[in-house]
Amino acid sequence: MNTLTDLANFPIEPFLRDAAWGTLGLLFVLFFHGSAINHVYMRFEKLTRQNLATSQYNRVFFHFYASFAFIALIHVLEILFWSVLIVSLNLISDPVRAILFAGSCYTTAGFESDYLPDGWKTLAFFISFTGLFSLAWTTSIMIGMTTAYKNAWNLKYGQVDVD
Repeated sequence: MNTLTDLANFPIEPFLRDAAWGTLGLLFVLFFHGSAINHVYMRFEKLTRQNLATSQYNRVFFHFYASFAFIALIHVLEILFWSVLIVSLNLISDPVRAILFAGSCYTTAGFESDYLPDGWKTLAFFISFTGLFSLAWTTSIMIGMTTAYKNAWNLKYGQVDVD
């Protein structure tokens, strides 16, 4: 095949439409994720400082696990957002299939087939991109939370760090 012919036949209009919706979804999810996860993290930090100051170590442990649960729910909401967008655009009519597809892309696990119609195939990339960034962001937040948890554990059980 001729490369120039291939480029001339490139479906630019569907690609631009797909990229526009994908970019809007990506921006919405990342702004939502940043706002939500930072709220959870800042609340965890505030409560942890208060609990450590009053030697309430079990409360630090509780806030740690509760924060993890809230963060998991944030990710579920982001998958649901993509699912609603997919159904709203009539790309996948079955909401359960849309949720599974969005979750498969978001987690980059790839356990679902690509059900998107032609002209919308690159939307999967944008869903995956938001998942990659959001999960990496979550990992960095969780590392900080784990350090606070470890400090509370050491204080509760009288262990001293040798670091």
